[in-house]
Amino acid sequence: MERSFDLGDKLKVLAAAARYDVACAATGLRGCRKRRWGSPPLGVCHVWAEDGRTVSLLKVLLTNRCVNDCAYCAHRSSVDGPRTAFSPEEIARLTWELFHRNYVEGLFLSSGVWKSPDHTMELMIRAAELLRERYSFTGYIHLKVIPGCDPSLVRLAAHYADRLSVNLELPKEDSLSRLAPQKDFQEILSIMSLLGELARDGKEAERKGLGRNAVMPGGHTTQLVVGASSDDDVSILSTAQRLYEEFKLRRVYYSAFIPVAEDPRIPGVRTPPLQREHRLYQADWLIRFYGFRAEDLLDPSRRYLDPDVDPKLDWALRHPDFFPVDVNKDGRERLLRVPGIGFVSAGRIIKARKSRAIRWEDLPRLGVVTKRARPFITCAGKPDFEGLDFSVLSEWWMEGARERVLGGLVGTGALDGGQLRLPGFS
Repeated sequence: MERSFDLGDKLKVLAAAARYDVACAATGLRGCRKRRWGSPPLGVCHVWAEDGRTVSLLKVLLTNRCVNDCAYCAHRSSVDGPRTAFSPEEIARLTWELFHRNYVEGLFLSSGVWKSPDHTMELMIRAAELLRERYSFTGYIHLKVIPGCDPSLVRLAAHYADRLSVNLELPKEDSLSRLAPQKDFQEILSIMSLLGELARDGKEAERKGLGRNAVMPGGHTTQLVVGASSDDDVSILSTAQRLYEEFKLRRVYYSAFIPVAEDPRIPGVRTPPLQREHRLYQADWLIRFYGFRAEDLLDPSRRYLDPDVDPKLDWALRHPDFFPVDVNKDGRERLLRVPGIGFVSAGRIIKARKSRAIRWEDLPRLGVVTKRARPFITCAGKPDFEGLDFSVLSEWWMEGARERVLGGLVGTGALDGGQLRLPGFS
């Protein structure tokens, strides 16, 4: 449905439309600008930089017009609704005005496919070019690459953007061809391969001190939709692992499918699978930073993550033979497998034990969540199980998980008279 829109109307429609794209954490931001207080304008969203800072971006679509008919998309061609588009000049001016007034630190720009992938990509690049050249914009720019566009446009976009991303959307080729027939799975992977090369070039340029002249210093990302197809968690995590290894992605984002219109190609989903999305993020973190593999967390006999127990604890409960871990002797790889010990606390443990043996009372100071880690570790060869029973365990894990945990431990030798007993403990 086309009608006349002023700039405010366009912002209202295209900012709301951009909320379905989650791949926009702001890696690559340089410096921090003080934001003004008050309610943010339309289109301003808060995201997180790698150092943990909350930053603000203008997050909009160039247009919600689209020639594609992807079953999982709220803006597919077969769905009726208001359609409009920004011009590149409007995007550049709007971003600059908000940046100049300290409302935002950058721009996240995505789009539907208007006329053709090349046409859409050219307009997005023009908006970024205007920001950099006409307005001398030094903030953050994240551009979404349109699948099917010419590789030369991807290279050009990389010179203006801090980060690029192309959405794979679904983990399997047959799923994508069924739900998004205009998209080509292998073509998207070829774009990722090119983005991986550009990211390596950017990293090398930044290492040489070229600063803003570096190509795409924020790397590249993608998004997978959760629940729009019958693909299980094994498929999703295995695909994410492959993308990290082959294309050096900075991040894979998971987006719980939001049912906005009926489509026979979509399984019956009434509410977004938010808990499943949350568990996938936790598992993804373990793969990226903790040395886990997708096959450690799931296998053909367990194709979905447990919704009631976080993946790290779930792995620990299923591998009692791995424990106990001695915090004074074992290396980083074993420490990172312990629930309650994170990447930072493992480093602190390794550093602290160089000067003296670590005692139980030292662990909280080192950042260890002791009530989670206690069943799985020893200090100086000594466990600490005084008073530990399942009434305590049920406080650590989600309410209602008691029977699940109890069932998982039966037959492992970890239970003895209501007390938790792991191999190696007396």
